[in-house]
Amino acid sequence: MVVLTREQLEDRLAALHHASLQLVGDLSLETVLERIVQLAREQAGAEYAALGVVDEAGNLVKFLPVGMEQTAIDLMDHPPLGKGLLGMFYKERRTIRIPEISADPRSAGFPAHHPAMHSFLGVPIILGERLFGQIYLTNKRDYPEFTESDERVIETLATYAAVAISNARLYNDLQIRDEALSRRNEDLALLNDIASALTSSLEVESILDQTLNRMMSYLDVEAGEIFLREDNEKELHMALYRGDTAEAFWTRDRFKVGEGAIGQVAETGKPMVNFDPRENNLFLRKAVPEAGFQCMAIIPMTARGNVIGVISVATRQDRCIGEREVNMLTAIASWAATTIENGRLHRQARRLAVLEERERIGMDLHDGIIQSIYGVGLALDYARMSLDENPLSAKQKIDQSIEALNSTIHDIRSYILDLRPRQFHGRDLMEGLQRLVAEFKANSKIEITLAGPETDLTDFPAENATTLFHICQEALANVAKHSQSRRVDVRLWTARERVLLEIADNGAGFDLRKMNFTLGHGLSNMHTRARKVGGDVEINSNPGEGTNVLAWVPRRA
Repeated sequence: MVVLTREQLEDRLAALHHASLQLVGDLSLETVLERIVQLAREQAGAEYAALGVVDEAGNLVKFLPVGMEQTAIDLMDHPPLGKGLLGMFYKERRTIRIPEISADPRSAGFPAHHPAMHSFLGVPIILGERLFGQIYLTNKRDYPEFTESDERVIETLATYAAVAISNARLYNDLQIRDEALSRRNEDLALLNDIASALTSSLEVESILDQTLNRMMSYLDVEAGEIFLREDNEKELHMALYRGDTAEAFWTRDRFKVGEGAIGQVAETGKPMVNFDPRENNLFLRKAVPEAGFQCMAIIPMTARGNVIGVISVATRQDRCIGEREVNMLTAIASWAATTIENGRLHRQARRLAVLEERERIGMDLHDGIIQSIYGVGLALDYARMSLDENPLSAKQKIDQSIEALNSTIHDIRSYILDLRPRQFHGRDLMEGLQRLVAEFKANSKIEITLAGPETDLTDFPAENATTLFHICQEALANVAKHSQSRRVDVRLWTARERVLLEIADNGAGFDLRKMNFTLGHGLSNMHTRARKVGGDVEINSNPGEGTNVLAWVPRRA
């Protein structure tokens, strides 16, 4: 038995301590593992040394041998599997020191071409309750077996090694998290850049172009295409292509939903990634794999839960697109889809605005210019009947008609300039109603009265005042044309929250039940105008009992 003097043991432990401090200071896991096994071999004077790293289940996942030639290692059928003595540490978690391996019943033997090994010293690397691995030493030099001193020294080394491995793993995990955080920041910056670029335009062509260019640049691929579907159409058409060998992709530019890879992604809303067009019969364009493309990613463009299109990118490289890249592509595609939907909604809003403006022009023409022309017709008819009996009165009516026609011409010109009649500007409702009543008296033989509030209505919202003005204008035109009445009363009054207008005549009236679904254009205009400003119109009439029109609008805007 080899006995070390006290001085030799202290020198050995001091050297071990110095080496171990350097070991703990190293944060590279691979370097740490290599230095541990080299240091163990030196300290114990072993011919061969190895370090085994185990996972949480105790399985040997890494094995670093020292002392064996690589040629000898290559001749063996397989590396150690963690059986026999090597697998005992997960169960026993204690040092194993034996003089002859082959004599121990726990030994599982050696594979072919393995060098001969006899004495054995194995020490577990443990920190707390966690087993990181084991240090294996065989064939003590110049002595038949390892000593208790060797055992204590390697156990001390194993303690340092556990701390060093833990630190290296923590540092490695920190680096991985730091890299992941950096990549995430890069991804967020890219998404922010894309969002800024996409939201700067509502033009579909610009959105598609920017989206495809950025996706191709992000993945470093050679080709990309975008297919779109309009509303809920069952077919997708290629809206944009960028990249190499365009003629291969344009061999087919339309797919039905569910047809081929493009159609299936549109149908399921799920991406197809690492798709090989050479081997998958879902890909219906043979010219693409023939052009050398061997990996594709097909991403759905989803907005408000609906797939409005598909983005496909392809590369000639033999590569695998990872989960992070798929998440980025999906986010970019969703951004683009939402922006395209916003653009479509914007165009629909513009079309609706045009239709509403046409409706407004139609109402203004009907309520303003056409009624004025009708008034001129009534005046000329009166002049024709008075021509023989009262030429002077007939001349006055003709002069009035000429003046009214000139006013109408002026109004038509105002439409040409700004599409809005100049008959009433919403400044003073009572003044406007007085003018309507005066025109009615001048152009009709029907008696008319006007009653209104004594308080000033100049603070009344112009839009609401204009609404009541045109409702009164339409109602008086209907009285003159259809009522056959002798008298009509116009009354305006204010309540706390409303301004009300009533036009009542004692004419022929009509059956409201027959008018419910066949309202004339004038009556329909009354309801439309009132409701647009938050008010309403109520019409009461019976045959032979006259007609009463009651309209109200809010007192405030």
